[in-house]
Amino acid sequence: MRAPPSSGGFNSPWTLAIRVAADQGRPRRAIALYLASLRSSCRPCPFALAAVLKSVPRLPEHAVLPAAASLHAHLLRLGLLSHPYPHAALSHLYSHLLPPHHNHARGLLDDAPTPLNRHSLVSSNSLLASLLRAGDIPAARAMFEAMPARDVVSWNSMVAGLAKAGHLDEAIEMFDQMPETNVASWNALVSGFMAQGHLAQAQELFQRMPTRNNVSWITMISGYAKAGVVQAAANLFDRMGSKDLYAWNAMISCYAQNGCAREALGIFNRMLKPHIWVVPNEKTFSSVISACSQLGDLRFGLWVESFMGYVGVDLDDHLRTALVDLYTKSGRMDRAFDLFRGLRSRDVVSYSAMIVGCGMHGKLNEAVGLFKEMSKARIDPNAVTFVGLLSAYSHAGLLEEARACFTSMTSRYRINPSMEHYTIMVDILGRCGKLEEAFQLVMQIPVCPDASVWGALLLACRLHNNIELGEVVASKCFELEPEESGYYILLGNIYAQAKKWDKVKGLRKMMAERGLSKTPGSSWVHVA
Repeated sequence: MRAPPSSGGFNSPWTLAIRVAADQGRPRRAIALYLASLRSSCRPCPFALAAVLKSVPRLPEHAVLPAAASLHAHLLRLGLLSHPYPHAALSHLYSHLLPPHHNHARGLLDDAPTPLNRHSLVSSNSLLASLLRAGDIPAARAMFEAMPARDVVSWNSMVAGLAKAGHLDEAIEMFDQMPETNVASWNALVSGFMAQGHLAQAQELFQRMPTRNNVSWITMISGYAKAGVVQAAANLFDRMGSKDLYAWNAMISCYAQNGCAREALGIFNRMLKPHIWVVPNEKTFSSVISACSQLGDLRFGLWVESFMGYVGVDLDDHLRTALVDLYTKSGRMDRAFDLFRGLRSRDVVSYSAMIVGCGMHGKLNEAVGLFKEMSKARIDPNAVTFVGLLSAYSHAGLLEEARACFTSMTSRYRINPSMEHYTIMVDILGRCGKLEEAFQLVMQIPVCPDASVWGALLLACRLHNNIELGEVVASKCFELEPEESGYYILLGNIYAQAKKWDKVKGLRKMMAERGLSKTPGSSWVHVA
């Protein structure tokens, strides 16, 4: 009797079709094709099975574990666990499964035959890395000690996992015990110290490294960026020899996330110069669009959007949301809504960007409508969402609605108001003439109110010519920002309105003594 035809090797039609479906992120299609190949009397192909296994993590979360268990049993029945391709793919799948399904995944590994049990170094390293990613340091320690064989990957995983978890002394001890180290070992230790904010120790380790690769430099730059030490990151970047895309991205991101938007765009322009020309990717454009948003540079943002198409970068949801933020801040609400409606999946970030834009530009109905829409979609708002919603109510002068919104932050959504929320509430209370209530709200802030809150209240005192409260509030502003002349001018205008010219004169003298000057175009002379 003839054996059933094989589904073929790596490039057979069935295997190619399954691999394409898996690469496209279509796990159900990959599984369906594999089952179809079996129904057509083809013998199972290890390459096809490996592709199916690699696609399983893309299934809906509830379906991942059952699919993994079924495929594991299928491999056992076929005797294909010893084949390197399914072996590696199943190890990778266990790595994906472990954090949310700790015990089950470890049980699967324990039940596997020799090529895939704890004696398999590849599988053991995969499980060890997964335990460390899950934060299960005791289990990782126990497994590491029980491993009959370890390689540099095993040691590096432990050093990196311990350092990331904040066990720096133990990470150093582990590092010192290593039979051999490589650049990845050093990078793991440096990354751990950077992640814990120990910049000086990380710098010392970096200087001691016998060899460095781009990851070493980027780890330091990214660590400095996170700590806000921008100049140190820039100095390292300038010292780098050959810079790859990831290095450029790290420096652009460093500038963008630390409010140095012009510098971020400057680095971006440098990487595009003909003698350098590094092709940007999605990460690059995300940081660049953020910088454009900070500057309100709509013209450059429009060019960036078109340039993405030129270099073949698809407009994914992350980039669409970044552009939504840019266009809302620039007043291009029509374009922002087009991009927002084109999102494949909307989340709290995209909704909040739109609501903030609507609030900023006085589009109350649209802001409220979006808030209701996200509530209906069971997307919980965040602090940014309420900045937009409160701004919309403030623009419309709807005090009661703003009050209810502000109260719901804590009572319903368990969100603690920030200074920005308090500032908006003080502003609307003040404009509605509720100065005493606004002052009481400021006094109830659990931390020390900043200048923006007091400044909003001082502006309200100027609007309603309240000298007594204005003097109290102005003193707080002078204390927090003594070099800001605007506060003196607001108080001076309150005095001028009440014809308290001696007090106006005293303020002018105080400003002169402190080397302050009036804002051009401002006046303390009241014309009745």
